[in-house]
Amino acid sequence: MNTQPPHYVPHRSCTVEQITIRGAVSYRLRRWAPENGSSLNTPALLLTHGWMDVGASFQRCVDDLSADREVIALDWRGFGGSRGTQPVDSYGFHDYYGDLDAIVDYISPTSPIDLLGHSMGGNIVMTYAGTCPTRVRRLINVEGFGLAKSDPSEAPARLAQWLSQLKSPTSLRSFASEQDVVDHLKHRSPRLEQEYGAWLARHWTEPGQDGRWHIAADAAHKRVNPMLYRCDEIVSTWAQIQAPVLWVEGDHTGLEQRGDDKYPRSEFEDRLSKVRSVERAVINQSGHMVHLDQPAALATAIENFLSR
Repeated sequence: MNTQPPHYVPHRSCTVEQITIRGAVSYRLRRWAPENGSSLNTPALLLTHGWMDVGASFQRCVDDLSADREVIALDWRGFGGSRGTQPVDSYGFHDYYGDLDAIVDYISPTSPIDLLGHSMGGNIVMTYAGTCPTRVRRLINVEGFGLAKSDPSEAPARLAQWLSQLKSPTSLRSFASEQDVVDHLKHRSPRLEQEYGAWLARHWTEPGQDGRWHIAADAAHKRVNPMLYRCDEIVSTWAQIQAPVLWVEGDHTGLEQRGDDKYPRSEFEDRLSKVRSVERAVINQSGHMVHLDQPAALATAIENFLSR
């Protein structure tokens, strides 16, 4: 008896493109073309995912966007289809900034684009937009709060921790079945639709020779970063953002609900106050994974912001 749940059928189909950037880095892009090739003067919208996610997770949200522009989602290096064959010790933000700049140039070499980032992706796009302000027309940050401030005195212990982790192999969790993957996704995003979860499971994981389902990501992401998060430098780039910014968060998430004494909500608000033009949208009945919990509501917020 087949107990596998039915899979979601995307309303808007995409093409998958594999490109090489920066001389040797392979990147996977998912591209949803505008309907009937229309709106040639409308900027492309580039979607960037968060940590331990893939570009395919935006599919349900893209299905609810109007089809009058090209939409593109990347897999960050080390995730999904952007994994190399050579071992990597760690992944750093500066690599992602360089990757994003190369991809923006590839997508739109002469005109600015619209850019969205979720979580880790939100942090990356904010810094990029402040560093290369003429390359971004409008910017959407979904739950990209950033990290707590670090103290320079923490540097020796951090580096020592990274060196220690290099001495042992690392691995990511695996799952006994596709349904176990779906259950995990729904635990992380309780409002995730069952059918879409089954569809996403086959993009977020892949079957291994051991018969188990493995997360489609490089296990090196589990190692700490040997460099501390340099908050003051990051926020200085936020102050240089010229594009209007839409800040999006779920009503069931946020710093005040995480109980993080090292990074209070007031500190984030102070960082965000450095940005010249900010609009806000709170998505009801949503946690951190807004694009999975409430894809239609997020699509509406995106449309309203980009159309103005």
